[in-house]
Amino acid sequence: MHIVVNLDKPLGITSQEAVTAIKKIFKCRKAGHAGTLDPLATGVLIVCLNEATKITGYLAGLDKEYIITGKLGETTDTYDSEGSITSTRDYRSTTGADLIAALEHFKGETLQMPPAYSAIKKNGEPLYKLARKGIVPMVEPRRVRMDKIELLSFTPPHFKLKVRCSKGTYMRSLCFDLGELLGCGAHITQLRRTSTGIFSIERSALLEELPAKTEALMDINSALSHLKDISLDGSDLKLAKNGNPVKMPTVLALQDGEHVKLKHAESRNVFGIAKSVGDSLKIERLFNI
Repeated sequence: MHIVVNLDKPLGITSQEAVTAIKKIFKCRKAGHAGTLDPLATGVLIVCLNEATKITGYLAGLDKEYIITGKLGETTDTYDSEGSITSTRDYRSTTGADLIAALEHFKGETLQMPPAYSAIKKNGEPLYKLARKGIVPMVEPRRVRMDKIELLSFTPPHFKLKVRCSKGTYMRSLCFDLGELLGCGAHITQLRRTSTGIFSIERSALLEELPAKTEALMDINSALSHLKDISLDGSDLKLAKNGNPVKMPTVLALQDGEHVKLKHAESRNVFGIAKSVGDSLKIERLFNI
């Protein structure tokens, strides 16, 4: 079974614990996720099984959407409600109009500093492990993109946002930075990922709904619908299946470095992924299906 599962991850477990649970449900040999969710977070977690684990890297980079609930007036060391409070400030003068105006500051491309408690590695060790030891290493800000930031509700001190963003954008950092901009501090209390690319919360499944909820299951071809198709036959098909580069079809216009799905011209089955390099297609993944 070489499929991709659109899981609605429950509260309180790690992404890896969710993957382990799915491996047991489907009795599969290999499984991996495409894009981590913190234990505090719920929602869309893409889990790939068996040969589909080869496409996790091509799914992790998709744009994402979140619903955030935050609290003004308090900051924590983890930027969420699971951490220790590091400061308390008066939030009572902050209005909904203030929040809306402040959110404009984060739209578009911006530099964001990751939280100290994150899975980003410094010299091979995750930041959260260093933070637990009291070590706060120098970390470079990361360029992220936020296409949409909408205030859904504001009942002081709590607010709710909908955010559409690029990969690698930390909602905890957004909440912290928003609080600093407002001058009263803030942290996340709830976080729900509502989509990753074409994987939506509406078509996801809870652990207890699997494997029966088939609408939450995709084959490799459907999961990679954001990639263009290239059909090969004859000598090109043989070369590609052996992992050798093939000449770029002249009818296809690709950007250098763009990824494509490789299909058997006759059966239309996906057998690999290639990258455009100059006038050739360099094979990156082959599926043993």
